[in-house]
Amino acid sequence: MTVAGRYEDIEHTIGKDVFEKVSSSRVLMVGAGGIGCELLKNLAMCGFGDIEVVDLDTIDLSNLNRQFLFQKQHVGKAKAEVARTSALQFNPSAKIKSHHASIYEPQFDIKWFKSFDLVLNALDNLAARRHVNTMCLAANVPLVESGTEGFKGQVTLHMKKKTRCYDCDGKPSRKTYPVCTIRSTPSAPIHCIVWAKNYLFNQLFGRAEEEDAAINVEETSENAKEMEHLRKENDALNRLREAAGKPEYGRLVFEKVFTDDVKGLLLMEELWRARTPPKPLQFAEATSGIDEIRPDADALAWEQKTWSLQENTKLFLESLDALSQRLIEGRQGDSEYTLAFDKEDEPALNFVTATANLRALVYGLEQKSRFTVKEMAGNIIPAVATTNAIIAGLVVLQAINVLSGQWEACKNAWVARSIEPEALSAPNPQCPVCTTGALTLAINTSKATLRRIIEQVVQSDLGLPGDITAQEGERLLYDFDFEDNLDRPLKDLGISHSSKVVITNDYDEDESKNVLVALYIEQR
Repeated sequence: MTVAGRYEDIEHTIGKDVFEKVSSSRVLMVGAGGIGCELLKNLAMCGFGDIEVVDLDTIDLSNLNRQFLFQKQHVGKAKAEVARTSALQFNPSAKIKSHHASIYEPQFDIKWFKSFDLVLNALDNLAARRHVNTMCLAANVPLVESGTEGFKGQVTLHMKKKTRCYDCDGKPSRKTYPVCTIRSTPSAPIHCIVWAKNYLFNQLFGRAEEEDAAINVEETSENAKEMEHLRKENDALNRLREAAGKPEYGRLVFEKVFTDDVKGLLLMEELWRARTPPKPLQFAEATSGIDEIRPDADALAWEQKTWSLQENTKLFLESLDALSQRLIEGRQGDSEYTLAFDKEDEPALNFVTATANLRALVYGLEQKSRFTVKEMAGNIIPAVATTNAIIAGLVVLQAINVLSGQWEACKNAWVARSIEPEALSAPNPQCPVCTTGALTLAINTSKATLRRIIEQVVQSDLGLPGDITAQEGERLLYDFDFEDNLDRPLKDLGISHSSKVVITNDYDEDESKNVLVALYIEQR
């Protein structure tokens, strides 16, 4: 099929003028997971002109049931890069650039965001969504936000001064968690709980996804490290299954998932460029003195306490043995017999609690009590591939309307039992994010001092009256009671290219002149 012929139907559907705008656009897609895979395929097939994809994650085995651009031979590789390669198989003429990187990295600055006509979010965490929202506001680039949770989903449009931004409405504390938070690089306790319940429990007691096939793909210099890691994992997994019910089984499982697998991940240095690397656990240390451990006499206190390394290990070994014996007995009468997690099943809940906490210790994350794990594990909602597909389609329709300037046709969409459109809303005048002024400050951070920023830029050029406060994130740089940093170069304060310094003023004589300004630093 010719390039012209490939796009004939879409051009006829949306009109030649609109298609020309779509085909000449530059679009950024952040996230290459469940929604991202569907979305990138749609963008490539619909003729979007120039697409860039950013995702820091690598492909996990558990992704394969819904992230259809990935196959078993891709496990361990960068999502962004494999998504690009797979999407190009749908449309070899598409122009797609991938970035295996964190969207927080300095290279993705305001200038870079301004180079796009539209940004599409396909993320699964609140912090990254808020960061992209802030950058799009500063760059004055439209943002289409999307998300799914089981059979529910939403697509919302955010444009500076025209609509509510992503942070205009408060985000309630989540009571449910999508299974796509399972990662090889967890950053929150819930990721460890999902991993324990939906991955490790199924691998050991359910239908293991790797059971049917070994990995045999061509090895190149690019994927040699990942392939070696996968071979070791596959061999270790087979040994573990053969040892079920034997005295050494608990030690083998512990050393595989909390020691050997972690050491293997540490070999993939690119994973830890923007993350704190994990620390393998040692079985000897974890089992030291566990024979003396007894649950608290007060059952409620035991349920609500955070267990120690040794307590978690003891519960892990005991629950693993109990569940393994149950599985062996069940398979004596039915070779296909499996166990399913039930939060009311004490060994199952002990297993998930202990393994989640041991994994949290590996990654330096907060541990949770059995009471809390029971609540969180019981509320996990699995990702549904068809919901991802519906949402990705709605994102593309929204993108076409935005790029063609058809603002009257743009609507937010909510998906449950049906697709419910909703008119766009005006910005919230009380929103602390989109009411913030944003400026790019080109400056030599090695020479410029904080005093120069405060006196010349803030007080003289911007003319802000009253008491000035300067912060970077949660860190106070300056206020009228704290002047220690005034004569230090910005570089010495850790202020570099793409840093954001937030300036506020307190002017009692006229509170209408109190403002909040974000200065985005551009190294000159």
